[in-house]
Amino acid sequence: MPTSYIFDFDSTITRVEALDILAEISLEENPKKEDVIEQIKQITNLGIDGDISFTESLEQRIKLLGAHRDHLELLIEELKEKISHSFASNRKFFETHRDDIYVISAGFKEFIIPIVAQFHVPSDRVYANTFTFDSEGRIVGFDKENPLSKHNGKIECLQGLNLSGDIQVIGDGYSDYVMREAGIAKKFFAYTENVKREKAVANADFVTETLDEFLYINDLPRNFSYPKNRIKILLLENIHPDALERLENDGYSVELVSTALSESELIERIKGVHVLGIRSKTKVTKAVLKAADKLLVIGAFCIGTTQIDLDACKLSGVVVFNAPYSNTRSVVELALGQIVMLMRSTFQRSSEMHSGVWNKTAVGSREVRGKTLGIVGYGNIGKQLSVLAEAIGMKVYFYDLQDTLGLGNAERVVSLDDLLRISDVISLHVDDNPQNKNLIGDRELSLCKDGAYLINLSRGYVVSIEDLAKHLKSGKLAGAAVDVFPVEPKQNGSYESPLLGLENVILTPHIGGSTIEAQRDIAGFVPKKIMGYINSGNTEDAVNFPNIRLPQQQDRHRFLHIHKNVPGVMAAINKILAEYKLNLVGQFLSTDPEVGYVISDVDNAYNPDVIEALKQIPNTIRFRVLY
Repeated sequence: MPTSYIFDFDSTITRVEALDILAEISLEENPKKEDVIEQIKQITNLGIDGDISFTESLEQRIKLLGAHRDHLELLIEELKEKISHSFASNRKFFETHRDDIYVISAGFKEFIIPIVAQFHVPSDRVYANTFTFDSEGRIVGFDKENPLSKHNGKIECLQGLNLSGDIQVIGDGYSDYVMREAGIAKKFFAYTENVKREKAVANADFVTETLDEFLYINDLPRNFSYPKNRIKILLLENIHPDALERLENDGYSVELVSTALSESELIERIKGVHVLGIRSKTKVTKAVLKAADKLLVIGAFCIGTTQIDLDACKLSGVVVFNAPYSNTRSVVELALGQIVMLMRSTFQRSSEMHSGVWNKTAVGSREVRGKTLGIVGYGNIGKQLSVLAEAIGMKVYFYDLQDTLGLGNAERVVSLDDLLRISDVISLHVDDNPQNKNLIGDRELSLCKDGAYLINLSRGYVVSIEDLAKHLKSGKLAGAAVDVFPVEPKQNGSYESPLLGLENVILTPHIGGSTIEAQRDIAGFVPKKIMGYINSGNTEDAVNFPNIRLPQQQDRHRFLHIHKNVPGVMAAINKILAEYKLNLVGQFLSTDPEVGYVISDVDNAYNPDVIEALKQIPNTIRFRVLY
């Protein structure tokens, strides 16, 4: 039995109401432009929801527009840029079902036909109103004999087509639903990608947030095998709103939580979640992963990943991304500022002033120029701090387990002990390797120069806080700046530490990377990696997975297969593809000692049985059809 698909135009095929955009164009020079446009929008909504007759709605709007024929060309160019995102990515459906698609709209053919032509919809399948013009080309009205200019005119229009078989209507307004209400359409899909009209949603057979959802429900050709709006993303710990905006704009369903979650809370919330976004306080354990029935990817919106069981994620087929460089500059600037503040005793003088004490003195105040900075850990942060510190006149030495060259005049020291002995300031920038626990303790602090300063912006467990407090109180160290601690609370509130009350200590609550710029950069970098994996299968820069990067293919099917790295899996995959007569146009494999990751692109339609066969290959961890 044939199926006909009836599409609305405004706020469905396009993201906007065309007459609203025409108003922006025609009223450009009108000093009351904004007020008139608002009136037009209100009248539009009243007509769409059936609260006034559509004829009345059209008459009022056209009168307010004051538009000219020449404005229509500008309108068409604007509308070409405002195609709904999920329509733009699903042109294949319109091409393969061109004989089954109709556009029935209360808009106007003058601008609808040029837009839908790019979706293979011919002009004789577009049913809409037409403008009338005066002798000078001004739009003065519309064809009032056209049923679509009248209240519920879509019913009469669709009846006149005499279509056989099932008829499905997709649109954003109640005026689209009336075709279903009249019994001439079998189903009504309320389309909410651009605007959600409660009256339409309340009466819909299905609510479709995107065209992908409509195509998925009907098992029609589509860009993605699984609609993005069904992919649930949970972002914790007050992640920057730019991340939410980027992910929602790409079509995903996103929930934002301002705090970290405990293991038990996360176990409860993780069910049904495809993507988890966290910062440093939320722990992803084996128990959490066991409860995660749909989890595909974790985004760590920070540098460190010790809060995530990376091995367990890998063996569960869960890819993990972080933001290794996004807050580098922020951490470096804070470290540099703390060096200056400590050596000038700035915080002691500031505290005295706040207590009403004027103590103008040079005691304990030194320039940083000519002093020796010892950097422990010469990665991205250590290197950048090295360059900036040298630029303000410091002599820089560094210690790193890797045999790496220093930038500028920085010199490598072969042992940590030697570095501690020669440094006026020691700044820690080591990674989250567990072997770095208590890297700086009583013995190491005893080796430091008398009157040295210590800065820790790396990991809380790197320094023994008790030993640090001891050497600060004794005067061995002249001061310290500490941003990270062995135990940190999950949310803002009270905090205890042996360092509290020591006047020569700068304490900050793990804000080294907490700048607007860094959080914005992280909110751009991590979602980009998440979307790259979900949309194309790319694992470039994943911290726990073999890296593959490849472009999204057009007119292809893509299979993602994650498996234990044992002999024979690749051969088994290709044997099944051959048995089902699937022609490979591209195949990519990358492995590490534990897992292998294969992407296979095929160029022809496939029997659904091949999916089950690929899932049943021994040692398969996860299989997914991308598109």
